[in-house]
Amino acid sequence: MKLGIVGAGLIGKKRVESIRSASQGDEVVLICDREFAKAEDLSKECGGKPCQNWRDVVASEEVQAVVVATPNKFLAPISVAALNRGKHVLCEKPLGRNRIESEKIVRAALTSGSVLKTGFNHRYHPALSRAKKLADRGDIGRLLFLRCRYGHGGREGYDREWRADKILSGGGELLDQGVHVVDLLRWFGGDFDEVFGVIRTCYWDMKVEDNAFALFKRKDGLVASMHTSWTQWKNLFSFEIFGTKGYLIINGLGGSYGLETLTVGKKIGEGKPPDEEVMEFPGPDISWEEEWREFLSAIREKRAPLGSGYDGLQANTMIDAVYRSARKNRPVKIDRE
Repeated sequence: MKLGIVGAGLIGKKRVESIRSASQGDEVVLICDREFAKAEDLSKECGGKPCQNWRDVVASEEVQAVVVATPNKFLAPISVAALNRGKHVLCEKPLGRNRIESEKIVRAALTSGSVLKTGFNHRYHPALSRAKKLADRGDIGRLLFLRCRYGHGGREGYDREWRADKILSGGGELLDQGVHVVDLLRWFGGDFDEVFGVIRTCYWDMKVEDNAFALFKRKDGLVASMHTSWTQWKNLFSFEIFGTKGYLIINGLGGSYGLETLTVGKKIGEGKPPDEEVMEFPGPDISWEEEWREFLSAIREKRAPLGSGYDGLQANTMIDAVYRSARKNRPVKIDRE
């Protein structure tokens, strides 16, 4: 594959690293960033030619697939343009700033027949991947509820970065880390029908939320709760799945979020302590490499990837419903029409 990277910031660098680690002969031929110096620096690592205009990447006859790793405002126009030129696209999360932008990207992929993937690397963390297999196998029985907490504390000047600009970002912490959470809730729990959401700006001087709370409900009674926060002063990731026969608890994502672990609890009787097994997943974060391998496999096999464009659209549909609920201060239906 001949690849173009649009966005040479932190995530663009992660994508280049994952491509190099999981390489199957793939070659980055163009690196683009509005700050040309960033494109130059990253090009030295992977050999691609630096450029400053994303249209050069999209127009290149050589480029077969494009990774879009820009601020949220530019994800949709770049992804749509690349898909319209017949290129495969891995678009970083969120898939646009809202459901409308997501729909435009997905529609372009359907028209072109190209593979579209949303950057949902959390699905490829080993603890989450293993937990999904156990849940699907029925090890913890019928699901009762899901619960997730995810957050960090920002850094000095965080309220002056692009994520604090609603035009550039489309939203705050709910759209930032929260999009990973709603994707995981839907991955484990299926489509939810109703949500009650609360968003707050508790600490940071910004016009987007730094905390978001949501309670999702399915018609059959399954409930999922989430809290994402930019005032979680010590980084935290906790994802819990409880069923009639036991539970699965994922803590940590490695690095500053702590050791990634999966606790498997098996219910052995009423009123008795469950049997527990704790699995540890030390070492470097392999999720980015595994996601890249899946993207390539989907292209070769001409199929939708795990964490597809449709999944990105559904995640933004859920998030739009949370924002709508917060504005109305009441539960709302999650409209997928």
